[in-house]
Amino acid sequence: MCNGYLWRGALCPRLPHQGIGSHLERVHECGYHCNFIQDERNEFSRELSEERVKMTSDDAKFMRLAISKARQGIEKGQTPFGVCITKGGEVVSCVHNIVWESMDITAHAEIHAIREACRKLNTIDLSGCVIYSTCEPCPMCFSACHWAKISKIVYGARIEDAKKLGFSELTISNWEMKQFGNSPIELVGDLLREENLELFEFWSKREDKRVY
Repeated sequence: MCNGYLWRGALCPRLPHQGIGSHLERVHECGYHCNFIQDERNEFSRELSEERVKMTSDDAKFMRLAISKARQGIEKGQTPFGVCITKGGEVVSCVHNIVWESMDITAHAEIHAIREACRKLNTIDLSGCVIYSTCEPCPMCFSACHWAKISKIVYGARIEDAKKLGFSELTISNWEMKQFGNSPIELVGDLLREENLELFEFWSKREDKRVY
């Protein structure tokens, strides 16, 4: 049992706790280094050691499929976001964001991928599925993953990276959504982060780029 505590009573995202702490920062007994601080706008920022990312060859493969799909979308005038959903090591859906194509502000890559996966598997219960996203899902997309009972979210770039590009992101991390909402979804962040940031750079240099 990890008894480590985080800033302002947030819990260690790795292991269950008996209680919560207050205004503390420490290296947990589970070896997970968590550092929560408050900035001048009273928001959380997070620093987590890279040890939390334990990448397998399949993880890299599926994330690169998402990156490739996002590039296809960019070349069609879409935004730099791609998603691959897998189950049992097999690809269920792999899509890019289609907000501008569909003129649907909710058509983020994660939503698009979840809809396709549900249709393909003929169920709204995606238990056992892993979603690989080129960017940390927004609160809407995290909620959709939770409702669909997706088992794990693996993301590359962070919400704050997308916000820097001009997207109207709510800077609420998936870790905060999971902790405060008590979601069972497993989270893995910063997978192939640099490759995903290169994807953002590729998009940012295009004359046809549009944000929302």
